[in-house]
Amino acid sequence: MITFTGMAIAFFFAMNIGASGAAASMGAAYGAGAVRSRHAALCICGVGVFLGAALGGGEVAKTIGEGIVPSSIMTVRLAIMVLSSACISLSIANRLGIPLSTSEVTVGAVVGAGVALQKVYLSSLAAIVAFWVLVPFAAFGLALLSGKAVIAAEGRFSALRRGNRSRWLAGLLVLAGLMEAFSAGMNNVANAVGPLVGAGLMTVSDGILYGGLFVAAGAILLGGRVLETNGKRITDLSLLEGSVVSGTGALLVIGASLLGIPVPLTQVTTSAIIGIGTARKGFSLWQKGLIKRMLKVWAVSPVFSLVIAYGLVKGLAHGDLYSVIAVASVFLATLGSISLFHSVRREKQSLNEHGEGI
Repeated sequence: MITFTGMAIAFFFAMNIGASGAAASMGAAYGAGAVRSRHAALCICGVGVFLGAALGGGEVAKTIGEGIVPSSIMTVRLAIMVLSSACISLSIANRLGIPLSTSEVTVGAVVGAGVALQKVYLSSLAAIVAFWVLVPFAAFGLALLSGKAVIAAEGRFSALRRGNRSRWLAGLLVLAGLMEAFSAGMNNVANAVGPLVGAGLMTVSDGILYGGLFVAAGAILLGGRVLETNGKRITDLSLLEGSVVSGTGALLVIGASLLGIPVPLTQVTTSAIIGIGTARKGFSLWQKGLIKRMLKVWAVSPVFSLVIAYGLVKGLAHGDLYSVIAVASVFLATLGSISLFHSVRREKQSLNEHGEGI
């Protein structure tokens, strides 16, 4: 029963990964109009995700399973607690339609469990966090520079202009989106099956195969809202700009996957989209509320899953209810303070607007 429960939670999490992270990989192609059907875009994403998982997802799975905490403590029960914590965080984000980093959520949950048991590989964790910071910045910088080059090229060659809808440009963008989905399979499938691999519940090859199937299914069946968010609500993209976004994301994530580093795919993709938009429209793009909202969720997600995992391990594995109550109290107090701050802020804005109207 516990084995069945672990697999069920892992595959449910895999579907949520498909709906959140993997679906974002086709956002550029869909937003630029290279693939006009939302269902077709999600199906292309599903194919790319499965191929990436089956052909190159093993290294990241090993990192999640045994590279952050010792494999000796990654029991089936602990794997279930880690996956449950990650599922709760990711499900909330999916309900809001926000592309959340499954890597941050999963690593946060693994670290929370490791902290509760006082066994975490700090050097490996530091390397992962460094990649979390550097890779999105690299995506933004590369896309910004490429966006400037695209503007210059469009000024010289009419075939590249934003209004153009040539088939070869559309084909290039679809190919770039497929490669980004492939990179999602290489990197993100491990987030669902890595804890089970570390617990010895399945082999690496079986884990990435079955995990790839469920992530692909999640992208196809549940990824519509995140596809809309990444494709059309951040900035308009030309076909060539969309190719830059997807190509940049694919290259960076594939490189990290070969090193066995779980990276925030949605941050890479969205940072590249913001970089392209900044090249075209300047930094006024950063004023959009959606971007600010995503940045807040990205900052909270690993801490949120870490606290949940820590509480589950302390409460269920150790029976230390006092620690659980203390952590939960601090966590709820923090959330309450943040909520109160935003309520006061909204009230002040409302009063200012009312005063201006008078």
